[in-house]
Parts: sequence; structure tokens; C-alpha cells
Amino acid sequence: MPQTTNTAAFRDARDLLLRLSSDHGKAVAEFTWPVFDGETFNWATDWFDVIARGNDRTALWIVEEDGAERRYSFDEMAHRSDQVATWLSGLGVGDGDRVLLMLGNQVELWESMLAIMKLGAVIMPTTTASGGADLADRVDRGEARYVIANAADTGKFESVAGDYTRICVGGDSREPTGWHRYRDAYAVATPHVFQARTAPGDTLLLYFTSGTTSRPKLVRHTQVSYPVGHLTTMYFLGLRPGDVHLNISSPGWAKHAWSSFFAPWNAEATIFIYNYSRFDAATLLDQIRRAGVTSICAPPTVWRMLIQADLSGGPGKLREALGAGEPLNPEVISQVEQAWGLTIRDGYGQTETTALVGNTPGSPIKPGSMGRPLPGVPVVLVDPVTGRPADEGEICLDLSRRPLNVTTGYLGDPERDAEVMAGGYYRTGDVATRDADGYITFVGRTDDVFKASDYRISPFELESVLIEHPAVAEAAVVPAPDPIRLAVPKAYVALAPGWEPDRETALAILRHARENLAPYQRVRRLEFYELPKTISGKIRRVELRARENAAADGASPGGEWRDDQFPELRSDR
Repeated sequence: MPQTTNTAAFRDARDLLLRLSSDHGKAVAEFTWPVFDGETFNWATDWFDVIARGNDRTALWIVEEDGAERRYSFDEMAHRSDQVATWLSGLGVGDGDRVLLMLGNQVELWESMLAIMKLGAVIMPTTTASGGADLADRVDRGEARYVIANAADTGKFESVAGDYTRICVGGDSREPTGWHRYRDAYAVATPHVFQARTAPGDTLLLYFTSGTTSRPKLVRHTQVSYPVGHLTTMYFLGLRPGDVHLNISSPGWAKHAWSSFFAPWNAEATIFIYNYSRFDAATLLDQIRRAGVTSICAPPTVWRMLIQADLSGGPGKLREALGAGEPLNPEVISQVEQAWGLTIRDGYGQTETTALVGNTPGSPIKPGSMGRPLPGVPVVLVDPVTGRPADEGEICLDLSRRPLNVTTGYLGDPERDAEVMAGGYYRTGDVATRDADGYITFVGRTDDVFKASDYRISPFELESVLIEHPAVAEAAVVPAPDPIRLAVPKAYVALAPGWEPDRETALAILRHARENLAPYQRVRRLEFYELPKTISGKIRRVELRARENAAADGASPGGEWRDDQFPELRSDR
């Protein structure tokens, strides 16, 4: 397929980042976002199809729990997505139509995303964990015109009203009434070959956030903000052409598009998927070694389980190890370094952006820091009081140098748009510090940071210490009202298997916290509790804060342990 000037501009920007993959300073100094000529740009036609036509290298490699596997070449994915796009066009899918896509890690997900892009339609990724009420909200607020879902999930839409066309993937010959058969797309013998039909600023993706503090927001991304914006993610991950990249993430959330779609294919790497119903660290390690995986990005929970397995078999061909979602505690990083000689690198971004900050390949790493701003990303820490840049403050992006990789706003919410774009900055809502070398350390969400005895408390710092104790599977720290200190840190703890929610366990955890935290950071109260979470698995601290505030007349919620109940701790007070 002929290379367009837009393809050339994209390739030049990408190749510069590949060439400077181990020189962060030069990459920041030399990289600029590509400028596209003409009125159109479409990543699926101007980039993916260009690199895919006639390319028999593996683009997508899916392995199932029972050992079944299938590899799809770049050329196959281009052809299959042409078939699906041609068929969807016959159903009426066209420019600007919103398509709710609710599929798992299966080939139909990747080919559908490419097909919807080629048609100039809008993708609304949706997790298969969504229930009827959540889907009704997404169809309504997202104004979905089409739904693509697996046969097993079609029943969830029975109560979801709306004028939308339904498309069923899989199942037997008896598809649910009113649903079109996705498999009919494969009968298209001579699919249309698509050309770019979208402007760079046209909407491509609508993402529902996980809603940790309020109902989910609907984030808008354009034809460039995610497809091209994920050049920063490619750089952070350290991906190269021919790599085999494994990302542990569920479809429907932004991280899946980050590391299981755009970033690997920007690099012309293979996306490797291992589907399992129940996580087994030893089996995952076997797959990593067998498949020759060169890079893995996984959340802290997975890394904590991996180090419980036998790491003595080595890392196979792994070159890059990355954490995502939240920073890792030093113990996990240390064990992987000792066993494999690899340092797990951390980074930072949001659904509203691509990767913004990261510890990049070849850069010195400072314990606890999530790294430095990535190429093309004008990160500024803004003091919430003065509104001016500072060494501690809210992580913001300078919109006078507006980077390409940031949302254009929230659908149907102009008040929120004005709030997050106020003062010439895009405001992330996260607080961090920056040292003299430019390294940024996460402190917490602006809503989560609180004061106790006039000291600022970062829940994340306390939680990072708590989860180092073997009894603690997860922890969430919130302010508990206190008549003397106004507020004190309270930890809600989900216990690891084998531990009892009793006095001895509470004492052990509180003692561990005292030994590893500054006096003003001490956890004064503790409660064993099933942590409330969003559908994406993020802890809803807002519910825990409300629970504390609702305690009448300072009365303790049931099951709470306080440090003054333990004479053993008094000598340390």
C-alpha cells in the first residue's frame, strides 16, 4: 500500500523515538509531534494498513488456557478488518456512528477496532464485566447506534432500551432474536480497501472512566490523541519492531488500548495474549518463556503474585519489565532484580492521556519515583494555592505547548471541561513532587491527600508501607475524624489468605507501620474490611471517607482497632 505524506510524518516521529530509545535527554530535546498535511488522517489506513499489507510477521498471538493458540499476521489483520468493515458498512455503520464494543481478548476485538476506525465510526470500549444498569447508562449517554457483544453477554441487553443495532459474536446457529451474526463478515469475498476518511480532530474513542469518586466520566479522544499519542507509551515501554509484548489488562479499559493495541503496533511489535480463567503465576511464567516474550507490562497485583512463584527458571527473552496502575513497593522490585537482573520500570498516565511520565530504558532509576516527563509532554507541577509552577503540586500539562496526547474533553460535561482545563493547564487531579533532577514522585489524588495534626498525609505512602506486611493483601488509608488532631490516618485492610482478623494481626500490622513510617504518619486506627471497588478494580476511597464521616458522635465503626488499645505500642507513641 503506498505511503502517504501523513504516514511518512508519523514514521519519522516514531523512528526518532526508536533511535533514541536509550537516551531520554536527547529524545526529549529532539522529539516533536508529527504535523499532518491535508484534511484527513486515519491510523488504521494511514499507518496500520501501510505496515500490514503483504507483511507475514505475527501481529497478534492468542493462547488459551487449554493450550490452543492462533497467530494472525499483520496482513491477515488488515484483510480481516477490511472484511468486517465492509460488512458493517452494509449494516449502515458510517462516519460518526458510535459502536459499543464489548468483547474479551479475542481476535474479533482487534479486527473490530480496526474496522470501526476505517469506517470513520466511534469506538466505545466496554468491559465484559458490565451489568445491565451500567450498559443502559453507556448506551444512553454514549448514544450508541451499534453494539457488538459475545453471545454469552447478549442477555445483558434485554433490558437496555434504545434504538441500536445488535451484533452477536460467536454462539451457535441460533443467535438471539434481533441480533446480526458477526461471522457473516467472513463471507465477504472481495472486501473494500479503505482510504482515510477522517480529520485528525474527529472523534475516534469514547472511554468511560472507572468512577472512583463519582459516576463514570465519558472521555473523548480523537483520531490522533490516542493512535499517535501512544508514541509516548511505545517509548516508555521500550518497544522495538519484532518484539513480543505481553500486557496484563482487561479489554474495555484504556490501559488495554495503551499496551495491547496502539503502542505495540506503533512499534510493529507482536501483541501476545494469554487468556486464563484463574491466574496462575507459574503457568504465566511458562508461557512468557515459551513464547519468547520480550516485554511485559503488569499491574502490581500480578507482580506480587509472580514473585511468589519460582523465578529461578529465569526471564526467558524478557528485556523490559514494567508496572502499571500504581507504583510498586521496593520489595517486589528488589526480588525481580535479584532473580532476573531486570528492573521493573514504572510510569504514569490516565484514561484522558497516553503515558506522561516514565522511567525509560537506560535511564537511572530512583526508588519510589515514577520517572521523568516523556518526550513531547510538557509536565508542570502547579501549586494549588498560588496557581504557579512549583516542586510540589498537581500534575498538569501546559496547554500553551499543548501536547497531542491529551483528551479534548468530556462528552456532554462543559463544566468539567472548564474545571480540568482551567488556567491554561490540563489538570490531572494527582499530586506529586519533583526533585532537582526532574524525577517525579507520586503523592496521591488531590481528593485523597489530607491533613493530620497539620501534617499533609499521602495515603499512597502509607499504603505502600502497609502492603509490605505479609498479612496485608490490599490497603486503603483515609482520614478518620479525631477531636484532638482533627483527623488521623485510618487503614482499611483486606487480609491475605491464612491471616485472621483478630487482635494479634492488628497489632502486627500497626507495629509494622510504626517501624516504617515517620511519627506524624502513624496509622492510628485499623479495620479489616472488604474494600469497595469500581468495576475496573480501583478502590473507592470516597466510600470509605463517607463511612468515617458518618460515624455518629465519634463512635467507632464496628471492628475497628485503635493504637491506644495496645499497651505494647505505648512506648513508641
